[in-house]
Amino acid sequence: MRSTWFRPTHRRTTAAALVSALALTALAACGTSSSGDGNNASGSGGSDPSAPLDPKTRVTLTMDCMPPAAKAAELREWKEDIRTFNQKYPNVTIEGKSTPGQCEEPARFTAALKGRSQPDVFYTYFTDLQQVLDNGGAADISAYVNEKTVPAIGSVDPGVMNVLKKDGKLYGLPTSNYTMGLMINRKLFKRAGLDPDKPPTTWAEVRTDAKAIAALGNGIAGYGDYSATNQGGWHFTAEMYGLGGDVVTPDGKKAAFNDATGKEVLTNLKAMRWDDDSMGRTQLLKWGDLQKQISTDKLGMFLAAPDDLTYMVQQLGATYADYGMGPIPGGRATLFGGNDYMIKRGSSPDKIKAAIAWVNFKTLTPGKGQFDWARSKSDALPVGLPQPNFWTGDVKATDLRSRTDNATMPVENFKPFMADPVKGKAEPAKAQEIYKVLDNAMSGVLTNKNANVDALLSTAEQQVNQVLANR
Repeated sequence: MRSTWFRPTHRRTTAAALVSALALTALAACGTSSSGDGNNASGSGGSDPSAPLDPKTRVTLTMDCMPPAAKAAELREWKEDIRTFNQKYPNVTIEGKSTPGQCEEPARFTAALKGRSQPDVFYTYFTDLQQVLDNGGAADISAYVNEKTVPAIGSVDPGVMNVLKKDGKLYGLPTSNYTMGLMINRKLFKRAGLDPDKPPTTWAEVRTDAKAIAALGNGIAGYGDYSATNQGGWHFTAEMYGLGGDVVTPDGKKAAFNDATGKEVLTNLKAMRWDDDSMGRTQLLKWGDLQKQISTDKLGMFLAAPDDLTYMVQQLGATYADYGMGPIPGGRATLFGGNDYMIKRGSSPDKIKAAIAWVNFKTLTPGKGQFDWARSKSDALPVGLPQPNFWTGDVKATDLRSRTDNATMPVENFKPFMADPVKGKAEPAKAQEIYKVLDNAMSGVLTNKNANVDALLSTAEQQVNQVLANR
């Protein structure tokens, strides 16, 4: 869900309008300006799609997700990376489009797809692929991506790459990913006599610790959860995965949550809410509410991705040292998601090559672009979060060392989360529609003391089956 509703981690609901595109004109090293759309570019390097872009080629790219002016350090790095990129590709002009909030806002994104007005290189979430393909939005880049054009491609987690494929064809390149875990308020753990270095790993332990934290009084809740704007369904899915359950059948045709595991999830939340009174009395919470509560020491725990902490520190005044992460309770699997760039269908071969070259440099080159952790540290940006974490093997180890060496936060607070990584599991197809249905089950047990768990699951099952039947 984070990848589909919230992200730089999450597609966070926002009413922010798209601001005017800001053009970053990349000048050629010799001082001449770049122009042209690449459709009739000279020096294209021939018709071989597997060959890298010829540096002589003139191409102009429009592109999503340029940092807004309010993010001065990120924007400075974006411009710096374009200058470095242009040292090799002096004739590629990148025209960045910026939004003041999230890079993708659902209504705007859908409208752009339907109107075919998305930029040449557009930002999406992992679960957007089917919507993009249904609208003929993305180019098949399979023939263009290889170890010559994206040298580190072999070190990217295959599970991440598979999310961007359909029927064996590749439609995007990842920029970040996340997995869900349990975020804790270390201060409240200590005050309640709990060990913040040993977060709970089962729901029974969560329930016990939540009661201890709620017993501190003064309006403090031990555990919080979402139950509105599709985010309740997102967390229900994560909690099902943690216990080894599923939301849809392997073939994606039927609901799979109306079982003992689904009943366990809702029964546990209902008991924490009403029997223990450890979840607080304000419910129908959405993304942002729990972050505010934990940042003001009114909440002990909630399910989150690590980069929620960056939002809490940068936007809500929290301090990195006061928080930590543990694995998702149950530890059987954890919901994962992320972000990527796709290239508009109908783009010329040179545009596709130029887009892959830029995305590779900015987001897929170890030690460069977004993975230049020393630069991030010098620019006072957060370093030390256990994501993005889509590398494998030696590349992963090297990146982790650099991230740790340049950390701007106590990385040991994430040790329980990282020590025994839980396998990531992708969101279901039609995730948003399914989550909307499952919101009702979550809100039912959290707002109604007499809610019938069996009835809630049965109704949700019927509705989700109808959603899946309309695929």
